Amino acid sequence: MMSFRAFQVEKTADRQFPRSIVERDTADLPDGELLIDVAYSSLNYKDALSATGNPGVTRNFPHTPGIDAAGTVEESRSDAFAVGDAVIVIGFDLGMNTAGGFGEKVRVPAAWAVPMPAGLDARTSMILGTAGFTAALCVHKLEAFGMTPDGGPVLVTGATGGVGSVAVKLLAKLGYEVHAVTGKPEQHSFLRGLGAEQLLSREDALQGAERPLGRPTWGGAVDTVGGQILVNAVKSLRYGASLAACGLVASPEIPASVLPFILRHVNLLGIDSVELPLAQKAEIWNKLAGAWHLDGLEELAAPLTLATLSSAIDRILAGKMVGRGLVDLKA
Repeated sequence: MMSFRAFQVEKTADRQFPRSIVERDTADLPDGELLIDVAYSSLNYKDALSATGNPGVTRNFPHTPGIDAAGTVEESRSDAFAVGDAVIVIGFDLGMNTAGGFGEKVRVPAAWAVPMPAGLDARTSMILGTAGFTAALCVHKLEAFGMTPDGGPVLVTGATGGVGSVAVKLLAKLGYEVHAVTGKPEQHSFLRGLGAEQLLSREDALQGAERPLGRPTWGGAVDTVGGQILVNAVKSLRYGASLAACGLVASPEIPASVLPFILRHVNLLGIDSVELPLAQKAEIWNKLAGAWHLDGLEELAAPLTLATLSSAIDRILAGKMVGRGLVDLKA
């Protein structure tokens, strides 16, 4: 039995969710073949929902959020991993109703862990985290459905967020012309630095909402917000192009017409990084470690510690977070 620090969220009788840093024992962690010493985690929008009692994310309290973790295997009851192996864990139930990466230790099933690929380390993998992984998964699926750099500009919505910022950077690296949507005009230079060639406001992205079809513009799109912006992007896809949908911060609703689908042969692709089979997760991580390796990721990192997590959670809920919240568990 070992003690460790963890960021913990309580639930009070009047449905408040106070946050604190506590000492826990590994004996209190759930069962699993791997005990992992966590070096880094990352802050995602889902973690903020967990920390504020969203029942669609977390039902049982007290709870330690953190849907991402990267570190070293400390105990193993699995033939697939040895003590000392570097691993990444994202998705599945980590940080939802299983104690997550905002603690210095996690215990998880071996079937949740991916070996750290050569070319990545714990810090770099968590600058990416679930958000960066999701961005890569969007691009991977869009390319599987035929998206190419010569097929027209690619739209990225919510571009200053975790998924959006990595999507802009990755698409630019791969030779795409990236048009980025943001409601933060003060971040235009940040997005241009990532590789965005054109910048659109939310108002730009919402124009033409009353029309069933827009001008065929986009050779592909990564949408992180949902709602009318997603619908407008679908309406403006070029013939046969696709949009990858991975977020709902604006709305889970899509008030759409079928006309773009039956007149322009377009595709709306759903993206899920939580229950994605482990072999497919490993494939994406290997791409991010190899051919899709992104230089300059530090420019996306907003360094956090357990002590600064609570205020960062408030910022991400208020839409004021830019880039990726990187949580150093040893700081």
